[in-house]
Amino acid sequence: MAELTTATAPEELAEEASAAVTPETVALRKVQGALAKPAVVKTARAMSLFGEHAGGWLAIGAVGALVDRERRGEWLTAAAGVAAAHAASIAVKRVVRRRRPADPEVQVLVGTPSKLSFPSSHATSTTAAAVLYGGMTGKKLTPVLVPPMMVSRLVLGVHYPSDVVAGSALGGAVAWGVRRFMRRRRNRG
Repeated sequence: MAELTTATAPEELAEEASAAVTPETVALRKVQGALAKPAVVKTARAMSLFGEHAGGWLAIGAVGALVDRERRGEWLTAAAGVAAAHAASIAVKRVVRRRRPADPEVQVLVGTPSKLSFPSSHATSTTAAAVLYGGMTGKKLTPVLVPPMMVSRLVLGVHYPSDVVAGSALGGAVAWGVRRFMRRRRNRG
């Protein structure tokens, strides 16, 4: 005897799909709808490449150490802080295990090294670099560097808003700890 099944009406499927859409998904859709224009996407992809595994930020720390011989140790400590922030974000990702956005209305416009989303490692390392290198140069880098990187991750469809906010907070916390360590070390010596 054949098993009796019931088909789900299209209206019910649409209801289920809309019920699963979170406010963060709606926000992500809106950011992409407003900003995902060719020039912005091209810039966001370049930022993504620069920030992948904190590579661009680590390279800047290395250049600072080469050029500013008097503060070589401080530059290397700051770069180590950026690496530590990145490592912390990877550790949190592996514990939380939140999946990247998978909404049919959100386009994924760049490749990622993992399917894990929370927190954004790009936002984490960018914030750490902005705070630490800004402290080294005496420039306010955070408002110039961090918001564009955070928005770029949304434009590319690879993070939810809370991913980039949490990543930035984590990067700021690590940078605060490293700056405190650097001040203590400077005051001792």
